[in-house]
Amino acid sequence: MAAINRLSGVLCPVVTPFNPDLTADSGRLERHCRWLLSKGAGLALFGTNSEANSLSVHEKIELLNLIVENGLPPHRMMPGTGCVALPDSVRLTKAAVKLNCAGVLVLPPFYFKGVSDAGLFRSYAEIIEQVGDVRLKIYLYNIPQLTGIRITSELVEKLLKEYPDCVAGLKDSAGDWAYTKNMIEAFSSSGFDVFPASEVFLTDAMEIGGKGCISATVNVNPGGVVTMWAGQPDNSSDEGQPDAIKIRKIFEKYPLIAALKAAIAHFADDPDWFRVRPPLDQLTTEQTNILIEELMEAGFFMKFESS
Repeated sequence: MAAINRLSGVLCPVVTPFNPDLTADSGRLERHCRWLLSKGAGLALFGTNSEANSLSVHEKIELLNLIVENGLPPHRMMPGTGCVALPDSVRLTKAAVKLNCAGVLVLPPFYFKGVSDAGLFRSYAEIIEQVGDVRLKIYLYNIPQLTGIRITSELVEKLLKEYPDCVAGLKDSAGDWAYTKNMIEAFSSSGFDVFPASEVFLTDAMEIGGKGCISATVNVNPGGVVTMWAGQPDNSSDEGQPDAIKIRKIFEKYPLIAALKAAIAHFADDPDWFRVRPPLDQLTTEQTNILIEELMEAGFFMKFESS
């Protein structure tokens, strides 16, 4: 299977800003997406760090329509469309395909635990069959620490055999390099594109055929991570950022979504960015101060224009 017009490089699971009434703030979201695109990153809207599972299907479709209607390029987008309920996954996937998004990132149905590969195969097969569109490119989403479900190589093999033109790749958020490496080595020759979920693994993945990464910290350091993908020294980016992995490890000390939003709020001088939807909590003032101090000591800064 040839991988034609496929996504590659650095993609961002775009954090979702919220208004005071906790509705999604489409204006700030659009501006943030434009900034990320200007730095060379693609858009993995409605990922884990987007608080996607705190958003309704209706909200996601509305936001995606608005962003594309306002001129953002769907060929740079891999929105998350996997839901617990099959009809929701189908509806959201259809909406993304209708807009000509380059791909969709599909969680397995994650409420029931201990499900079989056969059950997971039927779930993905139903999405593919019910969407019924040759433009569909599905990227499987392996994040077992939250779903309780591991995407196995046997499942990938069966899906590729039955749907070689639709099953395009995988995002691995397990943080297990051995798993990521095995998936790349086993399936990249079949046109199955694997993206680790952290720049920590980006260089190693690139060396054996990985197609990029989909990392939360691209929200704040797109230039640094894109520079890694380009194969240049990290300090040569237009942002002049220090080692992107060092910055990633600072953020990993905190609740990641809240920390990303706190950093954006600080560097954009825009406190509305602090908000998260319940049940998440935003960083405390003390946590925020320590985070910003650590980042600045590491030489980090953002030329952020999303206020």
